[in-house]
Amino acid sequence: MADKSIKQKQTPKTKVKMTNISEKSKEISEPDKKIKFQKLVKFNQKRAENTEKFAKQNITLLIIFPLFILSMAEIIQSKSVLHYFDMWGHHFGPMLFGLAITYLIFAFFMAIFRTGWIAVLIESFIFLALSTTERFKYNTNGNHLIISDMKLVRSVKSLTSFAYIKITWDLVLCYLIAVAFIALIFFLNPKVKWKVIPRAVTGAVFVFCGFGFVMMPFFYNSVYSAFAIDTTYSSSRQSIINKKFDKNGFIGFLLQTLSEDWEHRLKKPEDYGKEQTKDILDDVQVIAEGNFHGGQKPNVIVIMSESFADFRVFDELKDDIDGNVYKKFDEACEAGESRKIITPTFASWTVRAEFELMFGLPVKGLNDPNMPQRDLNKNHDLPAMAQYYNSWGYNTAYVHPFQSTFYGRKNTYPLFGFKNLLFHDDDTGESDFTVDVGHYGTYVEDATIYNQLLDLLKNSDEPMYIHTTTMQNHQPYNLGEDPDDEFGNYLQWIQHSNDALEVFLKQLEDIEEPTLVFFVGDHFPSLRNETSVYNDIDLEGDRESLLYEQTCFFWSNYDADLSKIPDGKFSFFYVPYVLLDIIDAPRDAFIEKMFNYMKELPIYSSAFDPEIEHIKELDELTYDRVIGDIYSDSPITTK
Repeated sequence: MADKSIKQKQTPKTKVKMTNISEKSKEISEPDKKIKFQKLVKFNQKRAENTEKFAKQNITLLIIFPLFILSMAEIIQSKSVLHYFDMWGHHFGPMLFGLAITYLIFAFFMAIFRTGWIAVLIESFIFLALSTTERFKYNTNGNHLIISDMKLVRSVKSLTSFAYIKITWDLVLCYLIAVAFIALIFFLNPKVKWKVIPRAVTGAVFVFCGFGFVMMPFFYNSVYSAFAIDTTYSSSRQSIINKKFDKNGFIGFLLQTLSEDWEHRLKKPEDYGKEQTKDILDDVQVIAEGNFHGGQKPNVIVIMSESFADFRVFDELKDDIDGNVYKKFDEACEAGESRKIITPTFASWTVRAEFELMFGLPVKGLNDPNMPQRDLNKNHDLPAMAQYYNSWGYNTAYVHPFQSTFYGRKNTYPLFGFKNLLFHDDDTGESDFTVDVGHYGTYVEDATIYNQLLDLLKNSDEPMYIHTTTMQNHQPYNLGEDPDDEFGNYLQWIQHSNDALEVFLKQLEDIEEPTLVFFVGDHFPSLRNETSVYNDIDLEGDRESLLYEQTCFFWSNYDADLSKIPDGKFSFFYVPYVLLDIIDAPRDAFIEKMFNYMKELPIYSSAFDPEIEHIKELDELTYDRVIGDIYSDSPITTK
C-alpha cells in the first residue's frame, strides 16, 4: 500500500514539472518566432526597396539573363567553355537562333508572372535540367537528347541504373554560378510593369511560335533557313544525328528534331482501306501449306541477347581481342548456320529490334520510331508472331529479367499473344521466375535465363514458342576487373555469356523434343562517350553500316533443314519467316507476301542505309497490322 501511495503522489508532481517545461519552451520559442518573422519582414521590405532602387540594374540583369542561361546550358552539355565560344565563331546563325528562342521563352514567363525571380527560376530549372540530361545521356551511350525521350520519364529510376553519371568540378561550378545569379535576382527583386495588352501579345507570339515550330512546316522551314539550321533528315543514322547536333547547338537541335518528328510522324495512308489492302495481297499465291515435317512441331526459341556484338568486324580491334572471348559463340555458329543480319538500332532502343522480331515487320514502315510499341493500336489483340504459334497449338512465352513496367511491356505484350509473361524485378523483389536467380555484373546473368527456358520446356505439354530478351550485358560496364576498362569488362561479360550459351545448347541436345534456336544480339553496346572504343574506329562512309550488322546463328537439336536460310544479309524483321520456313509452318497470303519481299528487298532499314526509299505497299501492310484495322490475312480477327 505504501508503494502504491508513493506512485500516486509522484504522478501529479511529474505532470507539474512537464507542464512547467512546456510553458518555458513556449516562452522561449515565441520571441524567437517573432524575431524570425521580423527579420523576414525586413528582408522582404529590403527586396521591395531594391525593385525601385536598382531599377536600371534590374533591367540590365533581365536583359542579359537569356544569354547567361543559354551559355550555362551549352557549357554544361559540351563540358567546355572553349567549345561554347567556338560555336559562336563557326555556327553563329544556329547560336543566334538558340538565343532568340531563349529570349522568347523568358518573355513568356515574364508576361505570366511579371516577377523576375520566378521567371528566372523556372527557365533556369528547365535549361539546366535539359542540358545536364543531355550531358549524361550522350556520355553514357553516344545518343543525343531529343524531346521524344521524355516519353520515358516514368522509367527514370530504371534509366539512372543505366546512366554514367559523374559529377565534376566544371558541372558544380556552372550550377554554383547559376544559383548565385538566381539568388541575386531574387534579392534585387526585378518586376516588369506590363499592361494586359503587351502581356497578351507576348503570350500569343509564344503560342504561335510553339505551334509553328511543331505543326507548320512553311513557318519553321523558313526560320531554320534564315538561321542556317541544319535540317538534314536524321532518321536512325547516328552519324547524321551527331553532325546535326554539332552544327545546330543544344537548343537548335532540340527544336529542329521536334519539328522533324512531327513532320515525319506516322500518318494513315491516304488510300488505306480494306480493298486497297486486299489488292496488295491478291497477286500472292500460297505455295506452301505447311505440315511441320509430318506433324512434329518443334520448339522455337528466339534469344535476343542484350548488347551482344562481335567487335572483330573492325580491323582496328581484331588483334586486341582475346581469342577465348568469342570461342564458344564461334562453335555454336559452326554447329548451326551463321549469317549477318541488319538490326534497326544502335547502342539503345532495344524495343526496335524486339518489334521487328516479334511482328515480322520493319520499323522503317512506321517511320523509325524509337519506341514502336508505344505507337501500336492497343484497342485489340495484334497479329504478332506469337498469335500464329497460338493458332497452331503452341504454348507461347516472353521472358525478360527486368522490370515489367519498363517500355510498358507488362500491359502491351499480352496483346501480342504471349500466354506467359515472365519478368524479374531486382528493385521490388517481384519475380515470375521459377528458377534460382543469379547475377553477373549489374543484372541477371544469361545462365539464369537459359535455366528458365529449360524449365518452361520441361513443364509444357505443348511445343513452345519463346522470345527472350536478356539483360546481363547491358551497361554500365564498370564492375569488371578494372572499372576504367569499360571495353575490357564488356568483353569479359560477353565471354561469360558465351560460356552459358554453350551449356544451354548442350542441355538442349539431351532433351527429346525437337528444338530450333535463333540467337542474335539486339545492337552494338552503349559505351561511355569519353573513353569509348568507338572513338578509335574509322566509321566514315560505308563503314558505319557495320554498326548495324549483327552476327546471328540458327541451331537445332534435330535434322532441321537450315539450307532454307537466305545466303546474303537480310533485315531483322525477316527472321520470323525464315524460322517458319525451317519448321515447315503453314502460310497465309500475308506470310507469303513477306517471303516475296525477302527475295526482292532483303534489306529495308534506314539505319543501315539512309538512301533506301520507302516501299509504299510494305509500309501500308505494316500500318494495317499494328495501327490499322488488320485487313490483311491474320491469325486473329478484330472487333
